Amino acid sequence: DILHDLWVYVNMALEETPEEPPDGLTVDESAAIRLYTIEWTAPHRSLYSMLNYTLKNFSREELRPYFRYMKLFLTALVKLPCSPPLTVWRGVTKDLSAEFPPGTPVTWWSFSSTTTELTVLENNMYLGTTGARTLFSVEAINGRTIRAHSHFVTEDEILLLPGTHMIVQSQFSPATDLYIIHLKQVIPNETLLQPPFEGACLYPKITRPWYRKKRIVIPLAFLVIMCIVATIIGAILGSRAANKEPRMYAFFDVL
Repeated sequence: DILHDLWVYVNMALEETPEEPPDGLTVDESAAIRLYTIEWTAPHRSLYSMLNYTLKNFSREELRPYFRYMKLFLTALVKLPCSPPLTVWRGVTKDLSAEFPPGTPVTWWSFSSTTTELTVLENNMYLGTTGARTLFSVEAINGRTIRAHSHFVTEDEILLLPGTHMIVQSQFSPATDLYIIHLKQVIPNETLLQPPFEGACLYPKITRPWYRKKRIVIPLAFLVIMCIVATIIGAILGSRAANKEPRMYAFFDVL
């Protein structure tokens, strides 16, 4: 088997999942998210570790055993509402600054765990406080908050989907062995991740700001008002001209 004692952890995820999960998810969908967050006992690698390692290798054959789970997992994540645009953080215990020069486009092909709480990153499992470390500050636009479906109910984990496309904005080193890289997520020009079902929305729907709408509405309203005013003025002038005409004929008759 690819994963040690997989069914033990599957049953654990199902037992922790309520009969009516939040966000309109089915039991299997919610359990799929919960299974992703469970940490396998050492020395065995967890599902999230093996899955993301395989995604980064770009090997379809190696990824094939995960297809059915990924379909269920992605369906569950896409059903969750998009988090509003916000800054999230991700820590890595190595120096990656040379790979992220400013202006460089970057695509993360794995599922990426992030958080809004910097204190969480002090845990040695994420970033720690010593050694070479890279802290990513990401302006995310379509992260999914999975706390309600997580094995760790106290962590505000926000998951970024595979194919998250970003532009490096800047980087700096505030302390020895610590590098902070600022990334801004953008919608790619081409489809990097196929939606798991018809009608699925990977990104939030873009709504036109009210002031941009007014820029269109106001000129149209102005034209309508001007047409009405012109019609009224035309009617008034026409009636005046009609009233003056008989008087002129009467004046000539008198002469």
